[in-house]
Amino acid sequence: MFNLNTIVRKNILELKPYSSARSEFKLQDGIFLDANENPFGNYNRYPDPEQKALKTFIAKRENISEGSIFIGNGSDEIIDLIFRVFCNPGIDKALIFSPTYGMYSVLAAINDVELIDSPLNEKFNLDENNLNRISSIESLKVIFICSPNNPTGNALDPTIITQIIQTFNGIVVIDEAYIDFSKNDSFLIMLSKFPNLIICQTLSKAYGLASIRIGIGYASEKIIALLNKIKPPYNVSGINQKIALEKLLQTEENQTNVKSILKEKARLLPILNSFDFVLKIYPSDANFLLIKVNDANKIYQKLIEASVIIRNRNTEIPGCIRISIGSEAENETLINALKSIK
Repeated sequence: MFNLNTIVRKNILELKPYSSARSEFKLQDGIFLDANENPFGNYNRYPDPEQKALKTFIAKRENISEGSIFIGNGSDEIIDLIFRVFCNPGIDKALIFSPTYGMYSVLAAINDVELIDSPLNEKFNLDENNLNRISSIESLKVIFICSPNNPTGNALDPTIITQIIQTFNGIVVIDEAYIDFSKNDSFLIMLSKFPNLIICQTLSKAYGLASIRIGIGYASEKIIALLNKIKPPYNVSGINQKIALEKLLQTEENQTNVKSILKEKARLLPILNSFDFVLKIYPSDANFLLIKVNDANKIYQKLIEASVIIRNRNTEIPGCIRISIGSEAENETLINALKSIK
């Protein structure tokens, strides 16, 4: 039986959070002499520490409570806070399914949390046979599941993911950075059923806002309260909050851009498959393709010489490169550069 209080770090439960000036007094108008701000300038006031306007819009769109939403300085901040809330340094453990997003291991190391690696199968999916050992891992507090997965691109089996959430008495984090490109449903529709579930999404991919660093965390109100308890008081700038809300309101444009990316991905597939050095293109539910080639290092270098920058994943997945889907013009440049490789 999942019990939140038994898996939260004791010092976090007992922590008295910092109370900022803007969290104590929330009126929009007035003479503010409470936060030691400079009275001059256009950006002289601290931003809303609770990101109220952004959360109100998201809550209405997703039909969930504002208390179930956390706004982070990118998804990486949310992941880092999850480690800090639930994992005692040097004692507790977390688990990933590799190959996957590299920041899980970096943030685990920063927080002195042992990271257990459970490899995906040959199809880069969850192996049901390997799940039995999860319950036997001592001090395992958090499981991270990236779906659609980076760098492989595929959505992981939702039935097995659900099984993990149902049977694990710790926290399950589903990283859905690429969910807007997938035909699979977000696990957000199951949030109310599972008190141990955290979902991470981002405005960096489908919304084209990588520069402003906005991550969104969804969880029970109790878990969100814990994340709010330990976050920096003004973790998301006022400018970024404003830009994020403006972009979210551009629903039609956002949908058009995603459709354009998916159309380009479909167009690229047969073209890329026609090259002799392409051995396999893995199924993708994201805005990128993982491609096995006969000489990843060579192709990566040749593309750099043509000023086309892709990602060399040869070290992590032997023989593989990863190509993000660009605009039609960018993709044409990529194709021409690949044609020149001998």
